[in-house]
Amino acid sequence: MDVFDVINMCGGLALFLYGMSLLSEKLEKIAGGRLERIFEKLTSNRFKGFFLGMLVTALVQSSTATTVMLVGFVNSGLMRLSQAISVIMGANVGTTVTTWILALSGLEGDNIFIKLFNPMVFSPILALIGIIMRMMSKNDRKRDIGGIFIGFAILMTGMSIMTSSVAPLKDSPKFISLLTIFKNPVLGLVVGAVITAILHSSAASVGMLQALSASTKSFTFGMAIPIILGQNIGTCVTALVSSVGANKNAKRVAVTHLYFNIIGSVAVLIIYLVADAFIDFSFKDATVTGFSVAIVHTIFNVFTTALLLPFTEVLEKLAYLTIKNDPDNEAEIPVVLDERFLATPGMAIEQCRNVTNRMASISKNTISLSIDLIKDYDEDNAQMVITDEDLVDRYEDLLGTYLVKLSSRSLTPQDNKSVSSILHAIGDFERISDHAVNLLDSAKELSEKGIEFSGSAKRELDVLFRALEDILKITVRAFTSNDIDEARKVEPLEEVVDNLCGEMKNRHILRLQEGQCTIEHGFVFSDILTNVERVSDHCSNVAVNIIQISDGSFEHHEYLQNLKKDDNEEFMRQVDEYSLRYLLPQSEA
Repeated sequence: MDVFDVINMCGGLALFLYGMSLLSEKLEKIAGGRLERIFEKLTSNRFKGFFLGMLVTALVQSSTATTVMLVGFVNSGLMRLSQAISVIMGANVGTTVTTWILALSGLEGDNIFIKLFNPMVFSPILALIGIIMRMMSKNDRKRDIGGIFIGFAILMTGMSIMTSSVAPLKDSPKFISLLTIFKNPVLGLVVGAVITAILHSSAASVGMLQALSASTKSFTFGMAIPIILGQNIGTCVTALVSSVGANKNAKRVAVTHLYFNIIGSVAVLIIYLVADAFIDFSFKDATVTGFSVAIVHTIFNVFTTALLLPFTEVLEKLAYLTIKNDPDNEAEIPVVLDERFLATPGMAIEQCRNVTNRMASISKNTISLSIDLIKDYDEDNAQMVITDEDLVDRYEDLLGTYLVKLSSRSLTPQDNKSVSSILHAIGDFERISDHAVNLLDSAKELSEKGIEFSGSAKRELDVLFRALEDILKITVRAFTSNDIDEARKVEPLEEVVDNLCGEMKNRHILRLQEGQCTIEHGFVFSDILTNVERVSDHCSNVAVNIIQISDGSFEHHEYLQNLKKDDNEEFMRQVDEYSLRYLLPQSEA
């Protein structure tokens, strides 16, 4: 093996790793936020979690990616450690799918059907299809599918180059003598772990072993088994690195992954060595092939999972013993938005939407609390409004920063729409909570100065507040469910709220003229009406944005002008309907 073979081997490894990365990235992108919903729904017991981890890892072609996702889920408080453990076990089994795909490259024969199952044969066809999809299609989803095909083809090309570049080693006496060190099972375990840790991929490490085995015909089962066991330990490094800076529960996920693989590897190695001492396995000196490596890799992962799946509680306790709780802060606050999800934009957007939904709900509740305070002031509820408004402000800052980072990633058109929708909405929801504080100030002024509105003013405010709470409910419901029909109900009600405020201002002027109210009453009353109008305006902004994102780009003000034209019968019908529902009581003579 000369220097050019070494260069070819390095190039093949680089292509293999890039192909694996591209394949995993595009698969995760297509799965998007659906992965999060699947994880949340199907981890209720250990067996569901196991099969989920196996399926997801088989789909994204990376147990490391799955484990890093789990670190993010636990760090964000979306999943408990106990739920994550069984998913980790499933991920270890799911990752064997990649090994079997690589093993198929060793299929040989004259039969056309056997040849068609060899990835080396059909991967150029996939590459051609992928390139055509990437170059000809304007649909991002189809382009991503093309990226999957290209990634797979690059991966297989890298595997082919690695296999051919190391073929001369089979005739090298130095290489054959070097292999004698792998007869020491402990050393084989360590080498497997170190190489996998460096490559950050057990699939790449196993692929290298398959390439060496197929080309050199020099690796025996006795050498390969400890290396494969070590590879499963080395794959834990990425999750451990990912957990740096995460909360304690997220660190426990990475530690559990490490314990699972160390305990499984050591247990299997001990069982193998003890059994060999008594039985003297004859197969240990037989030469392994790509298929043999895949078989050993699968048997190890399935056996380890079967062995440890009943002991998930023990692994959880080990994790808690390793990463202990801080006695001064037993309950950790989950990270609201985990930056690990930025690598999977669909999942990151789903997280942003969840947080924005929470923000919308809190904003709506602050208005309800403020309305109650105007009717009956209570210091505890007043403090709750302040606390919730601070939380909404914090959410806006976090979401704004996170979404800016997310915008720089490769996003599908649908993801871009979602980011735009959320960015528009968070400002409006934050302003709604600000107006809740303004209403609180009015309530406090009424309480401190002993001001009491007339009976007519109170009844009018009751109608207005009922309309305000309803428009908020419709707006939040439209946003959280992305319901266009609900969003279309907002603007007619906003028109009615504006009309109510205008009519109430006129009535209040009449009461002032008749001496029923004072100027002091007037200032507070006017402040309340102004804030109610502003809240309904922000509800309108949110609803129009939902419709705009759905129907395509249009000018906001132009849309509203066209909507409120006299010939828009549907809009006028809804306005009339709401006007009857929120009818002000008759003025007192």
